[in-house]
Amino acid sequence: MKPLKELHDLDKPREKLAAKGSAALKNEELLAVLLGSGVRGKDVRRLAREIAAVMDRSFEGLDLEQLTSIHGLGPAKASQILAAIELSRRYLIRTHRRIASAVDVYEELRSYAARRQEYFLSMTLDGASHIIETRIVFIGTLNQSLVHPREVFADAISDRAAGIIVAHNHPSGTLEPSAADRAITERLKEVGRLVGIELLDHVILARDGYWSFAEEGRL
Repeated sequence: MKPLKELHDLDKPREKLAAKGSAALKNEELLAVLLGSGVRGKDVRRLAREIAAVMDRSFEGLDLEQLTSIHGLGPAKASQILAAIELSRRYLIRTHRRIASAVDVYEELRSYAARRQEYFLSMTLDGASHIIETRIVFIGTLNQSLVHPREVFADAISDRAAGIIVAHNHPSGTLEPSAADRAITERLKEVGRLVGIELLDHVILARDGYWSFAEEGRL
């Protein structure tokens, strides 16, 4: 493969992008545009190919340590690549609802408000507060022994969530939290601190509205 300086202008990544658009570039060419330049003894295209090979092998688990293990790729350039990946992820999931308040949680989970059984749900969020996933953790009468933090946070850790919101419905229609609701919230808040995933809210759902621990200053 020819060195970058020997390529025809329209074969160079930046010029190709300008002429044909980013979709026309191969993965290694997109990386070459991000990198800008190579290092002594390794031009930008070779460096980009090595990075692409690492990304092909372990994209989901890609981190700074893996990237900086590539000879010639320092923390600054590696951070640029990780930031670009994360930014694209956030924009790709922006069609998912963004949670800005307990009202948003209620609207998202309204279908559970009138259920005859109690549903305990978890909602994982990314750093921009977009919903990653909403899951049913437990169905039945709520008590502290049945809602184990392991069940709540296992998926949040797998999702690489920045925060988590839990919610459950009160078939009775009352919005006042029970002693069990308060105990579960405190327990989840403490575990969240330990695992580094913040419990952002616990919302009680009912036919006529909601009650939010965060809005009421209980978190």
